[in-house]
Amino acid sequence: MKATQKTIFWLILVPFLFWVTGCQVNEPESTPFVSQEQQNESSEEISSKDSQQTTEDLTQKETSNQEEDMELYFYIQVNDTVFQAIFADNSSALAFKEQLSQGDLTLDMHDYGSFEKVGTLNESLPKNDESITTTPGDVILYQGNSITIYYDVNTWTFTRLGKIQDVTRETLLDALGSGSVTVTFSLNKPE
Repeated sequence: MKATQKTIFWLILVPFLFWVTGCQVNEPESTPFVSQEQQNESSEEISSKDSQQTTEDLTQKETSNQEEDMELYFYIQVNDTVFQAIFADNSSALAFKEQLSQGDLTLDMHDYGSFEKVGTLNESLPKNDESITTTPGDVILYQGNSITIYYDVNTWTFTRLGKIQDVTRETLLDALGSGSVTVTFSLNKPE
């Protein structure tokens, strides 16, 4: 080799060696070997945590749904029969719900017009009157100070407080009977 070739060789080799050495110093440490068994255990731990989180999420969702149900429904008890009703979406129903949150409301109710039971409230509620044709199960506020449970059809201007779920005229008549009856409205389902 000629001297110039040796010089060029060393000029290329020395920087190359410095570069290689520098790269090795800056390389991250190699990761230790992880067996398949260790990987499976790690995956199971993650899966278990995900499963536990999902269970917690579902429990929270169920609790939330139960609280939401408590917000949506009220109960009407006539003797041994309990009906579940859903609140209407208006300020009158909200005021009625607030009244029930103070405690159960028991009213003596009587027949009127062969289509409803009527009871007088101790205090008036705000009205949201509109023309309504009732169906069996409608719970109506009339003139702000009377509550009615309809077991038949009637068209008039009044405020809907709620609706008894899954009920027929016959079922209501069996429970309400003829004449006067004591009815209890509550937020909590009677036992």
